[in-house]
Amino acid sequence: MNKTTRGLTRRTVLSGAAAVGLSRLAHARQPAEVKVGLIVPLSGIYTRPGQVMKMGAEMGIDHINKQGGIKALGGAKMKLVVIDCGDTTEKAKNAAQRMVAQETDLVAATGAYLSSFTLAVTEVTERAELPVLTLSYSDLLTERGFKYIFQTAAPASRQSELGLPTLMKLAESASGKRPKTVAMLMDNTATSIATAKALKEKLFAQEGLQLVVEEIWTPPLSDATPLIQKVRSARPDLLLFMPNAVSDAKLGLEKINEFGLGQGKIPTVSFSITIAEPDMLQSVSTEAVQGIMTIVANWGSKGQEELISELKSRYKEPWATQNVVSTYGDMWLMRDALEKAGKADRQAVAQAFRTMDAGPSKYYPGGQLKFDEKGRRVGAGVVIVQWQNGVPVTVYPPELAQAAPFWPKKS
Repeated sequence: MNKTTRGLTRRTVLSGAAAVGLSRLAHARQPAEVKVGLIVPLSGIYTRPGQVMKMGAEMGIDHINKQGGIKALGGAKMKLVVIDCGDTTEKAKNAAQRMVAQETDLVAATGAYLSSFTLAVTEVTERAELPVLTLSYSDLLTERGFKYIFQTAAPASRQSELGLPTLMKLAESASGKRPKTVAMLMDNTATSIATAKALKEKLFAQEGLQLVVEEIWTPPLSDATPLIQKVRSARPDLLLFMPNAVSDAKLGLEKINEFGLGQGKIPTVSFSITIAEPDMLQSVSTEAVQGIMTIVANWGSKGQEELISELKSRYKEPWATQNVVSTYGDMWLMRDALEKAGKADRQAVAQAFRTMDAGPSKYYPGGQLKFDEKGRRVGAGVVIVQWQNGVPVTVYPPELAQAAPFWPKKS
């Protein structure tokens, strides 16, 4: 072997060894797990929706990890960090401060159920530059110029614009006439306020509806009697009932039926998932809720049978509410962002959300897996859910519907 050949051989060996070393180093630097946060109410009057959101997140994480984790990160597993945001805006803000201080390696988070809580939480996460997905409805969430919030649900004003005209058409086709008067009972949370604003400023006039009763309460509702008495006196063609706490929804429905206004005597519609929670059947009969509708941003629908079946067997949940389906979808959206980012870094994940264009939405109704400059999901739609035979089922849009809708005829 001549000198030149020996030199080349030595350089080749050294080069190969260096490449192997760099490969091992790169592999060693890949994280074994990637932490994502779930900040939801797990104590107080909003515990129930928080628990269900946790179920959706756990299922999403399990499914992603079983399918190989984050492939762009060498198969790193996603790990869920759960934070209780309590039942007040102050508690939610404090929980967010603890989250960003103690969980410094979070790359993204989702939550916080009630829009009022999400507004407080995202003031904190925005300063920490932590990207947050949310199913909360308030328009204000994405009107503040924030760069690290991404709203998967259609905002409240848009839900009203999409939902109310559809309901009016349904009423007219079923009963032969359009409702002319409406009563509105609502709590003073951010979602309800945003919904009511859109209805009063534009949609009631557009649809020829006269508002004859408007009552607002601060949760928790102590007594629904005065509210329902005013509705009974006015006898509107339509009642919009918008609670966001399960206990408030129960009280309202109990009084509606106690005063003889249930079972279609005054058709009742909500803009809240709370009215369709399983807990409702602990207080009122299946007959009492029959026909009640609600316009929401998501629900278990046609095409999601396997997910709903697993939810029933794993958690004994009778059906899949928005809280399950959206939070499950959020885990996959985070997975997609991590694959696009190629690293477990919150700045890179946020940029991946901003530039994402992942085609038609699978776990949210309508639109694309893409966000506009405000952080709103492009083309986000609504679903209409109706209580039928003791189960709230999706009845609109037709491509997601589990049953055909009907309009309860006013007595």
